[in-house]
Amino acid sequence: MSNEINVPTMASLFAEGKQPEVLFWVGCAGSFDDRAKKITKAFVKILNKANVNFAVLGTEESCTGDPAKRSGNEFLFQMQAVTNIEVLNAYDVKKVVTACPHCFNTLKNEYPSLGGSYEVVHHTQFLKQLLEEGRITMEGGKFKGKRITFHDPCYLGRANDVYEAPRELIRKLDAELVEMKSCKTRGLCCGAGGAQMFKEPEKGAKDINIERTEQALDTQPDIIAAGCPFCNTMMTDGVKNKEKEASIAVMDIAELIASADDL
Repeated sequence: MSNEINVPTMASLFAEGKQPEVLFWVGCAGSFDDRAKKITKAFVKILNKANVNFAVLGTEESCTGDPAKRSGNEFLFQMQAVTNIEVLNAYDVKKVVTACPHCFNTLKNEYPSLGGSYEVVHHTQFLKQLLEEGRITMEGGKFKGKRITFHDPCYLGRANDVYEAPRELIRKLDAELVEMKSCKTRGLCCGAGGAQMFKEPEKGAKDINIERTEQALDTQPDIIAAGCPFCNTMMTDGVKNKEKEASIAVMDIAELIASADDL
């Protein structure tokens, strides 16, 4: 199998008079962060394997405005949002999938009032749907019996009540899903939300990501699974802080599926 990854842009499809089934919203992290790019690639490999007709905006995609809004710059947020909405509406986009819960929440809940209404799904929901439709199969051999704990991203879980899709996918890998003491509706933030990702933490007794990593390590996991590039960074930093990176992997759900399927 070639390593070539097929990623069409909306502009190229539009020029051919074609409309994809779904727009893959990559997000800032998935585009620019070296670690998160691996999640993007894993997800695209799955989309290609499942023959999903998708496209990305490419250079026409800009930040959704989530960090600006959360840090209090509503004016900048609306400028960013309206720019994106004009592009999305020009392409007549109906359905959007993204691997970032921040993009997911913003596109789903905050764009409609500004004129951008789309069906927005998180990549774990989309992967679950592909599995149910038989478009992907998961051979969990590689993860059979492995202890995997799932860290709920705030904007996926508590903000949007999506808890089961990622867990169902982990179970399908024949892995043992082990829950942290703060999970689902009682989940604990990784410490990067609200634009905290882009600044140093204030002084305190302990960083949030260290507290959360300790809760994860209490489950004695082989893998800490995440569904958000920000969470991935924070949990990875936490595991490194505890000098456990040799024995415990931090992986996105898409990476788990892609590597189970040897994509």
